[in-house]
Amino acid sequence: MRKIAVLYFSVLFLVSCGTARHTGKVSDNLVGKKEISHKSVRTVHPHKNNKLVIVDKTETPLAEIASEEPREITTEIIEFAKSFQGTRYKYGGTTQAGMDCSGLICVAFEKENISLPRISRDIATKGTPVSLQDIAKGDLVFFKTSRKNVISHVGLVVEAKSGEIKFIHSTTQAGVIISSLDEPYWKKAFVEVRRVI
Repeated sequence: MRKIAVLYFSVLFLVSCGTARHTGKVSDNLVGKKEISHKSVRTVHPHKNNKLVIVDKTETPLAEIASEEPREITTEIIEFAKSFQGTRYKYGGTTQAGMDCSGLICVAFEKENISLPRISRDIATKGTPVSLQDIAKGDLVFFKTSRKNVISHVGLVVEAKSGEIKFIHSTTQAGVIISSLDEPYWKKAFVEVRRVI
């Protein structure tokens, strides 16, 4: 009987200690959860070879996520290029005072820390070729506008929908303007489309 009583009290003591410990951990976790919104969280992801990979992430409150409106790099490049509309043509120019076609492209991409060669035919060696069916905003269109039969002009696609492709470029006649690939002159001089981003 005495052994049973001792055993009974031992079990009660262990259960109550376990509950106290558990309760302590829960309150610690609750405090930790409050701090999570201010500190980084470590997330464990299984890897292919069954090893665990720990990735640090910082939680962002949902209100902040909802208020953010991220803009694509492509949109930023196009908008910056458009800010030069009406700028006169100047061979070798890269400013509001005057610019040429490759100058416009280089300046627009440099705004987003993307470096391109300074000459149209050299820019045409970058990125990957794209078919007219897959053309998208931000792609580059190249033309042969001289008798030398080499790429001598480049434009930046600003719109590609309903079968019409519009691009911004700097022309010797009108400076920085937006043209359509459907215009007879550009349709005839067109060579290729390339995607660099």
